[in-house]
Amino acid sequence: MCGIVGYLGHREAYPILIKGLQRLEYRGYDSAGIAIYDGETIKMSKTKGKVSDLIDCVKEEIDTKGTLGIGHTRWATHGVPNKVNSHPHYSNSGNLVIIHNGIIENYETLKKELTKRGYAFHSDTDTEVLVNLIEDIQIKEKIKLGKAVQVALNQVVGAYAIAVFDKNKPNEIVVAKLGSPLAIGIGDDEFFIASDASPFIEYTKNAIYLEDEEMAIIRRGKKIRVRKISDDSLIDPYVQELQLNLEQIEKGGYEHFMLKEIYEQPSAILDTFRGRLLSDQAIIKMSGIEDNMKRFLNAPRIIVVACGTSWHAGLVSEYIFEDLARIPVEVEYASEFRYRNPVINENDVVIAISQSGETADTLAAIKLAKSKGAFVFGVCNVVGSSIAREADAGAYTHAGPEIGVASTKAFTTQITVLTLIALRLARAKGTISSSDFRRHLLELELIPEKVKTALTTDDIVKTIANVYKNSRNFLYLGRGYNFPVALEGALKLKEISYIHAEGYPAAEMKHGPIALIDEHMPVVVIATNKGHYDKVVSNIQEIKSREGKIIAVVTKGDTAVKELADYVIEVPETIESLTPLLTTIPLQLLSYHIAVMLNKNVDQPRNLAKAVTVE
Repeated sequence: MCGIVGYLGHREAYPILIKGLQRLEYRGYDSAGIAIYDGETIKMSKTKGKVSDLIDCVKEEIDTKGTLGIGHTRWATHGVPNKVNSHPHYSNSGNLVIIHNGIIENYETLKKELTKRGYAFHSDTDTEVLVNLIEDIQIKEKIKLGKAVQVALNQVVGAYAIAVFDKNKPNEIVVAKLGSPLAIGIGDDEFFIASDASPFIEYTKNAIYLEDEEMAIIRRGKKIRVRKISDDSLIDPYVQELQLNLEQIEKGGYEHFMLKEIYEQPSAILDTFRGRLLSDQAIIKMSGIEDNMKRFLNAPRIIVVACGTSWHAGLVSEYIFEDLARIPVEVEYASEFRYRNPVINENDVVIAISQSGETADTLAAIKLAKSKGAFVFGVCNVVGSSIAREADAGAYTHAGPEIGVASTKAFTTQITVLTLIALRLARAKGTISSSDFRRHLLELELIPEKVKTALTTDDIVKTIANVYKNSRNFLYLGRGYNFPVALEGALKLKEISYIHAEGYPAAEMKHGPIALIDEHMPVVVIATNKGHYDKVVSNIQEIKSREGKIIAVVTKGDTAVKELADYVIEVPETIESLTPLLTTIPLQLLSYHIAVMLNKNVDQPRNLAKAVTVE
């Protein structure tokens, strides 16, 4: 879950590395470091803290001249965040320098062997073990760096994306990947290395995404050589043209990326169904579904695997698939699914959901499902990501880059894609009438404008945030389609404000959580006029009788809940299956404003990283 950058070319490396680390800081921000080589001297600076702290250290510690360099922003796994454990790391001789994203699981065994051979270790990291293993092999077998990296990686267990260079090879960087993303940007006699393409988008549109168990030797003035780590066979890499642009990864005048991404949801949802939803023709056009229609129609069930916010989107899809397409659905935490020996049949369809397309547990769940013969359909946002390549078929959400660690537009665009799939399957199965199908298409087409309307609740949400910002606990309640929204709303508040919050089905309140309710407990209730409205009103009355404070999200024009709630947030009316796309908006804004009022780092909440690429 760390971010790595590298450069080899004719420009000064330092500005490229620093800008790249700033763009990758959402991947980890407890420490950072760089190493620059000018052909004679390796100059390294690293520190606990953010990239801004690194910039201050660099000014005091090193000369930044040099056209080869690597950098790292860390999310700690092995060893506490401090200067010593920060990357890059030297080998014992000082000749090799490495950065690493991932975990070497057998590092303790390797460390003991290397210690016996006289190697000393200065940090608590698994990465320092890896760089010394490479050096030991290089010296012992008298081989070049690339071959030593290959031999070493065949001895390690775990996940990695690495970049390493040798002081004696001033024109070369070796990179490798297994389970963690790695992109190589190809410019005019220059090369860029990064965890994703954002650090080099203004320099080149051409990139290679390494596959698992591949390594590349990057040499100045030479063509990149890509090999399989396991057998040394040469790979002809696919050079991909990037669709990302610079404007998408800048804040665009917003105070935080999260706020920008909340307000991008109307256009993100529109981009997600653009070209797929053709309401005038009453059709949904998705090649990943059309090409595999028999697999979906013959499936006895759909298994959804995901983590975090994507899991909540999967829960919404359970209601949609079962309600509209009448297909049984099981929603699984990928982190549990991969370890519990699940029953998977070759006719099952597994839908794997991940914003980044790199979530380690979800990738492992995909591989498990494929090993059992199941058909895997990926839903992710990042083109060329590991899940996109590993799945049998899939659909992109087209949300654009999501930099804020707390997902917002990823959630709504995932629900949009899953709704399109459910509607297409329902039409194919005949479980939805022509008129109802067309009504759903027309209403979905109106959702971007209705999300814009939901965003106009910002002022009332800000008022509510100011009233309850010092609360120690929140309870979120919803029923039916909006129960997952309650879970998601609670997660958002926890993630960025560090206030304890729990989401529950409203009817479950009586089975335990009602004991928590008193005059100090704010309860957020999603009470749209669809589904089980009367039941939710009864739940609200039960809360009020115990002096709980009610914040209600209701359909515009509601009167019954208004008489009971302390605060009411209105959203536009829509059909029941689409209400999560609207009701989630004020909950995102509420968590955002509370976090800002508490002076929390909204885009980079403590202990979290955007792409969870390690277990």
